[in-house]
Amino acid sequence: MIAMKKSPLFSFRYFFYDFVRINGWPLFIWFRPKKVFISKQAKKPLKGGLILMSNHISLKDPLYIQTCIISRRHHFVANKEIFDTKFKNWLFKTAFMCIEIDRDNFSMANLREVNSHLQMGEMVTMFPEGHVNVTPEELKAFKGGIVMMAYKTHSPILPVYITKRKHWWNRLTIFIGEQIDINSYLGDKPFNVNTIKEVSKYLEEKEKELELLCNNYKKRV
Repeated sequence: MIAMKKSPLFSFRYFFYDFVRINGWPLFIWFRPKKVFISKQAKKPLKGGLILMSNHISLKDPLYIQTCIISRRHHFVANKEIFDTKFKNWLFKTAFMCIEIDRDNFSMANLREVNSHLQMGEMVTMFPEGHVNVTPEELKAFKGGIVMMAYKTHSPILPVYITKRKHWWNRLTIFIGEQIDINSYLGDKPFNVNTIKEVSKYLEEKEKELELLCNNYKKRV
């Protein structure tokens, strides 16, 4: 997807978000973030409109992802439940640049908002499991919303996998896969409920590849 407009490097809209991001250097010392790539292709620069998908092991995941991938602004897709007070509404939409959606009643308005960010060449971050996974050893079935967003906006998907730290002093490690083009994957297939399920399963498999990489990495270190 080609960006219609370019997200400004400096903007009052992002002032608080950028201020927190720039002054978050203590987190780098605390987490000592490390990125492990599944291949050389996965190391390609993250340019233009992009959907980042990740497993969901805790409420701190947005913080972990922002700490590991600091070069881009993240717009996190979050369910409306977390915006239940005025303070939370301000905090999540200002500090974490969250996009509010209704997980059980996804609307075209949600798609248009996501599309507007992607057309600006921005990154939208999603957790396709839909909620925090209390048993992170086993990925939950992915929701179809991410497939619809990627297909309708012609945006590539970047799979990442966050590893759970056993102790607070452990290094924060994130595993990064190759970008996925949903439109190329489907080709001439019709876009319907069946293909959405097919692609969702495919994305799960790509996430499990990163999970396997994570497990093998732990055995070596």
